[in-house]
Amino acid sequence: MTGLEKMKNQILEEAKNSADEKIKDANAKAEEILAAAREEAEKTAERISKKSEADIANYKDRVKSSCDLKKRTAVLEAKQEMISEVLDRAFEMLKSMDEAEYFGMLKKMLEKYVLPQEGEIYFSSADLEKMPESFKRDIDAVAEAKGGKLTLSKEGKKIEGGFVLAYGGIEENCTFKAIFDAERDRLSDKVHEVLFV
Repeated sequence: MTGLEKMKNQILEEAKNSADEKIKDANAKAEEILAAAREEAEKTAERISKKSEADIANYKDRVKSSCDLKKRTAVLEAKQEMISEVLDRAFEMLKSMDEAEYFGMLKKMLEKYVLPQEGEIYFSSADLEKMPESFKRDIDAVAEAKGGKLTLSKEGKKIEGGFVLAYGGIEENCTFKAIFDAERDRLSDKVHEVLFV
């Protein structure tokens, strides 16, 4: 082998060694970059996983809360419907009482609502037709006991149960419907206590 070939081989050997060293360094650097990228990817995946878990838990809570609200609303509506039904039945029972009970109740209402003034009292045409004479005397007696006087109107009003008092042009609606409407909240509370407490 000549000197030139030896030099050539030495240069080639040095170039190969240098290239091998650079490849080794490049591979180490690539491995380092890959390790850092893997670590970052794992951290990102963990963050995404935790966020997903939190989102899922939050969604579950919202769904449960929404379901609970719908359930409470449905129960409340059912209770209100039942209370309304009980009050409607009670109102119908008042209208369908036998004559003695009916006029007995009207007498109690007179005692509560009659004022110590002169006035007029109106009933429905149906009540005027079936009104016993004793009740007409009760009207006079209750009014006198309160320090007033009531004249029974012969004209029937379009009302269902109860009566209307008129004092000096001002009417006091004492019909069952008006009393039920005015007392509806209190009566609803009483029915609620009986049914649900």
